[in-house]
Amino acid sequence: MKDTAINVLKILEESPGPISGERIAEQLGITRSAVWKQVRELRRLGYGIASSRAEGYRLESTTSKLLPYEIHKRLRTRFIGKQIRHFDRTASTSWVAKQLASETDPEKLHGMVIIAEEQTGGVGRLGRAWVSPAGGIWITIVLKPKIPLDHLFMITMAGAIAIARAIRKEYNISALIKWPNDIFAGDKKVGGLLLELAAEADTVHYGLLGIGIDANISLADLPPNLKDTVTSLEAEVGHEVDRVALLARVLREFELRYQQLEDGEYDSIIREWKSLSLTLDQRVAIRTINKTFEGVAIDIDDHGALIIRKDNGRIERVIAGDCFQL
Repeated sequence: MKDTAINVLKILEESPGPISGERIAEQLGITRSAVWKQVRELRRLGYGIASSRAEGYRLESTTSKLLPYEIHKRLRTRFIGKQIRHFDRTASTSWVAKQLASETDPEKLHGMVIIAEEQTGGVGRLGRAWVSPAGGIWITIVLKPKIPLDHLFMITMAGAIAIARAIRKEYNISALIKWPNDIFAGDKKVGGLLLELAAEADTVHYGLLGIGIDANISLADLPPNLKDTVTSLEAEVGHEVDRVALLARVLREFELRYQQLEDGEYDSIIREWKSLSLTLDQRVAIRTINKTFEGVAIDIDDHGALIIRKDNGRIERVIAGDCFQL
C-alpha cells in the first residue's frame, strides 16, 4: 500500500464522521482526483468506504487482508515483523525469501516476514505439497541466527510454541504440538512449520521459518484426502477469526521465545514445548526412511529427537520421520 493511500486511510480512521474529498485533499496537499484514486485503491484492498456527494467519505469496515499497515498497528515487537512483504498470491513465500536473501545481506533481512494471501506452490516437510488457499496464514520469517549450530533446531520448537500459545490466548482452544512440527486442535491438524537453513560448513547464512495456519478455511474446500485429518480455526470456533490479530500475536510470541534461544535459555524452551506436547506419553507409530516401528513416546532430548520405548523395551532415538498417534 502506497504512502498516499495510507495517509488517506489514517484520515478516514481518525474522522468522527463523514469527511469530504475536498478536506482530505487540503490536508494532504493533493487533488480531489488523487483522493478518489486512493479511495478506489483502498476499496480494492478490502476496506469498506461509503461515499456520497453530500457528506463525502466514511470508513465503514477494515480489510480482512494481512496488510503490513494493519499488522504493524498491533505488532509491538522489536525486530520480528518490522519489515513485511505482502503478496496477494505467490508460488511460495519461501521462494520469495530465498530470492531476497540471494540479493541482500541476510543480516539486513533479519526478522522480515513474507506474507501471501494464497500460495500456489507451497512446499512442506519432505517436499510434500502445502495446501495454501485464501483465508489461511501463510508466512516465512527470515532469520540470521546467532544461535549455536547444535541448537538451531529449537527455532522450530520456538515457532511451534508461539503458534500454540497464540491460538490458546486468542480463542481459548487447547492447541497442542505434535512432533515434529504440526499444531493440532483436538485430533486434527490446524497448522505446521518448516525450518530451512542455508549453511556452509559451520556457517549459517540464513534461516527461513515457514508457518502455515488454517485460519478462515472452509473445510468443504479442502481436498478429499485432507478432510478427515485437517481442521481450521473458523471451523473450531464457529465463525471467521481475525487473522491480523492472530498473526500479530504469533509474531510477538515467537520473538519472545527466539530471544530466549539467543540468550541460551534452552531448558525453558524444552520445558514449554513438553508442556504443550500432544505426542509425549502416547503410543505412536514411527516411520523413517529406513524402517517403521511402534512404541511409547517418552521424551525429547536436547537435540529435539523423539525418544521411543519400543514394545521390546529397547529405546529408540528418532531424529526425523513421520509420527502417527495410535
